[in-house]
Amino acid sequence: MHNFTYIDIVAIAWFSGIWLAYIWLADHSPWAKDGISDYVAHYRLNWMRQMYKRELRMIDTAIIAGLQHGTAFFASSCIFAIGGSFALLGATDEVLEVVRTLPVEVQADRGLFEIKILGLVSIYAYAFFKFGWAYRLFNYCSILLGAVPMPPKEHEEPTEAYLNDAPIIAEQAGQLAITGGRHFNAGLRAIFLSIAYLGWFVGSIPFIVASLLIFLVLLRRHFFSQARTILRPPHYEGSKSVEKNQN
Repeated sequence: MHNFTYIDIVAIAWFSGIWLAYIWLADHSPWAKDGISDYVAHYRLNWMRQMYKRELRMIDTAIIAGLQHGTAFFASSCIFAIGGSFALLGATDEVLEVVRTLPVEVQADRGLFEIKILGLVSIYAYAFFKFGWAYRLFNYCSILLGAVPMPPKEHEEPTEAYLNDAPIIAEQAGQLAITGGRHFNAGLRAIFLSIAYLGWFVGSIPFIVASLLIFLVLLRRHFFSQARTILRPPHYEGSKSVEKNQN
């Protein structure tokens, strides 16, 4: 089928296995609580617990706006990448002619090339939906910020709504921010792994090697980077209060 060999099947299985393995390690394994994502999730929840006590919440709305802008940027980038991939499908013959002139031996079968492009489109489409949902969750989070009752002013008694509702809504906003962050991370993960996927256009072995290299880079940044060490919260014993909801 379009020169689709067993080594291609092995490479795809390897790529998929690495992707799933990283998801498990980063989000569901016993070591996930010591990863950079869980550290940041701890701070997201703590942010909302501090937010509802503040009288002026402009800084909180500015942070939410920044999260939304960053997410929208990556979602737009995925749309451009999908459009560029479809443009390659429309110019397959021209691209293959250029590929054949390269000094490196590259698999240049038309049918296989189109299958690879469609696979790349699928990755970018997955990333777009993750970024789109993250953007929506951050939008919901901003709405919850506006719904939190205001704290009492000096010499005023706190209202019943503030005492009863504000902590609950703040927790809900924190969990929404955490869930949005997880979907944003999933979208970024897809973009990083799409770089490894490009190795398949050279050959199955480069695809396998590139997948392993990207996996190791992501693993190092998540569990062994300097940023992860810096972000470790004081007196941290694991984010037991952070929900692992992925929806």
